[in-house]
Amino acid sequence: MKHLAILGLLYLPVFSAYPLHGTLMKEDTSMDLAQQYLEKYYNLAKDVKQVFRRKDSSSVVKKIQEMQKFLGLKMTGKLDSSTMEIISKPRCGVPDVGHFTTFPGKPKWWKTQLTYRIVNYTPDLSREAVDAAIGKALRVWEEVTPLTFSRIYEGEADIMVSFEIGEHEDFYPFDGPGQSLAHAYPPGPGFYGDIHFDDDEKWTEDTSGINLFLVAAHELGHSLGLFHSTNTEALMYPVYNLSQDMSVFHLSQDDIDGIQSLYGPPPPMEYAPPGPMMPTKCNPALSFDAICSLRGELLFFKDRYFWRRSRWNTQPELNLISAFWPSLPSDLDAAYEVNSKDTVFLFKGNKLWAVRGNEIQAGYPRSIYTLGFPPTIKKIDAAFSDKEKKKTYFFVQNKYWRFDEKRQSMDHGFPRLITDDFPGVVPKVDAVLQEFGFLYFFSGSSQFEFDPHAKAVTNIVKSNSWLLC
Repeated sequence: MKHLAILGLLYLPVFSAYPLHGTLMKEDTSMDLAQQYLEKYYNLAKDVKQVFRRKDSSSVVKKIQEMQKFLGLKMTGKLDSSTMEIISKPRCGVPDVGHFTTFPGKPKWWKTQLTYRIVNYTPDLSREAVDAAIGKALRVWEEVTPLTFSRIYEGEADIMVSFEIGEHEDFYPFDGPGQSLAHAYPPGPGFYGDIHFDDDEKWTEDTSGINLFLVAAHELGHSLGLFHSTNTEALMYPVYNLSQDMSVFHLSQDDIDGIQSLYGPPPPMEYAPPGPMMPTKCNPALSFDAICSLRGELLFFKDRYFWRRSRWNTQPELNLISAFWPSLPSDLDAAYEVNSKDTVFLFKGNKLWAVRGNEIQAGYPRSIYTLGFPPTIKKIDAAFSDKEKKKTYFFVQNKYWRFDEKRQSMDHGFPRLITDDFPGVVPKVDAVLQEFGFLYFFSGSSQFEFDPHAKAVTNIVKSNSWLLC
């Protein structure tokens, strides 16, 4: 394992964006860049400028070799083209050689349920895109440890996430576009565990600028207690690297070994024992009670169970609802996720619950009538929330209501008939899922793929096709 836990008192992990110079650098510029790099990341004393320019200086040669060894380069002791190329690349701002006061033991969180708060947002991305990137980065580590993360919206969280520029009151100012992209502190109270992103960078969801998810995932590794890895394939390698497909991102074994050395592996799934009451996913008559997304995964509820389908596991996993949410009832009626709030709402009878991750939020269950339903409505059949329009749709028998998430109230002119606005869909709806630009209406063992632009059903297949049947 090539990881080291962060032992420094004030380590600051940072990714940087664009190369600072072209490939044709003047020698003086190259020397200045190399000296700054060694000072910042390899503890080169700042009073050795003249010595540094003596190319035969043994102390400087050793320092260059130290850098080359850590970055996986040939240890020539010279500022050759391959060395200059890699030190010109974006990277994390945490030193590769620590020089701060250390404390005994490996810094780690001594609890498994951590909180995080997104303090502010970058103008480069929508709030939903930032929320999604941070949520996805958290899941990278959640998948391979016993750790869980719950978002709070006010007060002090274990991990405070913010976008800053220049000097921002932590004695580690950002330097404008390029170089340091972000920094984070190791686990601990107060500012420890916090992550700062340089808002002078161009943050993006793709590769056109700095990919926020990738930087956030790296910085979270530091917030959880990991130092840099010398493995060039690892997420915790200090140099910014977009070689992996972000849509199917996975940690290297080196990253997994590192984080599990601190927290251990995730607990085994609590699968329900075989029995006559356990649903069979490929039963052609299978229907669902409710369906929703949860932080990029899909959950299919049936009786006391739910299937969990994630991009990290090719096979759906069957779990007991009580294994994740002990106080939730079985036989749910409806469920939907409000992505911008990182919250899933679940319904049974005239009550609703709100969960973030595996935590039920305080103040729940509540009455469905707090949403504006009339007292004649006793239960919700199905629901989904349109994250673009900020509207949530509730289906009850042959009608549907529309709820405005911004105003937190029902829209006027509802309920309306399902057949009027969703022609071709069977009026009795068990669940609704919004994916790939389509709406999928589940009714019994059949699902109706509905194109909202064409306002037509485009396909009818078995409900359990999502479970790879």
